Amino acid sequence: MNKQTNKLSNLLSPFMNHTQLFSADQITKVCETLEEAGDIDRLSRFLWSLPSFNALWESLSRRESIQRARALVAFHVGNFRELYNLIEKNRFTKASHSKLQALWLEAHYQEAERLRGRSLGPVDKYRVRKKFPMPRTIWDGEQKTHCFKERTRNLLRECYLDDPYPNPSKKRQLASATGLTPTQVGNWFKNRRQRDRAAAAKNGRQLSQSEDEKFEDDIEEDGDDENVFGSLEIVENNPSKASSLVSANWSNADNTEDLSLENE
Repeated sequence: MNKQTNKLSNLLSPFMNHTQLFSADQITKVCETLEEAGDIDRLSRFLWSLPSFNALWESLSRRESIQRARALVAFHVGNFRELYNLIEKNRFTKASHSKLQALWLEAHYQEAERLRGRSLGPVDKYRVRKKFPMPRTIWDGEQKTHCFKERTRNLLRECYLDDPYPNPSKKRQLASATGLTPTQVGNWFKNRRQRDRAAAAKNGRQLSQSEDEKFEDDIEEDGDDENVFGSLEIVENNPSKASSLVSANWSNADNTEDLSLENE
């Protein structure tokens, strides 16, 4: 821990003297190092401390690492509007997709929870994802997930008709065949049995959930109402002065045009 702290201190020391000029490459390196270390507080302070040289910001605005760092800071301080704006106006490479998708979803989940005054369940999260689909700047648009889920559902249904109570060995086989975890397979069978009993008790009345909603609900891990990107730290702070000043420094660069950060 002390070794990592010393490394960060040595890296940041040239930037503490604002009379010294430093390059966009140096700033990018610092942002990448702080992001890798997970030190978002320090990353926020560092971005806020940068001088407002137009030429410098113009250069930085075309660097994916900088835009990703800004998105992390915006999420960290709860400035979700800035987060959405950064993601929607800048195209990112696949290397950044996973992290930015997590930020996009988690921010929308938190806003929905505050609006409803309660935690979201699996179906609630499904509906949030449907209402706020990920922009193409952080998603390649491929529809493989839907086809995969349809094949998965068909396989699970066939096995259910053959045996509604699969043993652990059979669950592991199904998990391997579908890409789910054994726990998710077990949850699907358990929830399917419960739903069938409920449907029988209601004399065949149709349930209100769609097929996709039921599938997502069925495979949800037991006792886990956190979203699948649980590695993110949820921060409830209001937008800070640091975030506002960082946003101000970037306003000119952001309003010119959408930036393409993909590799040629």
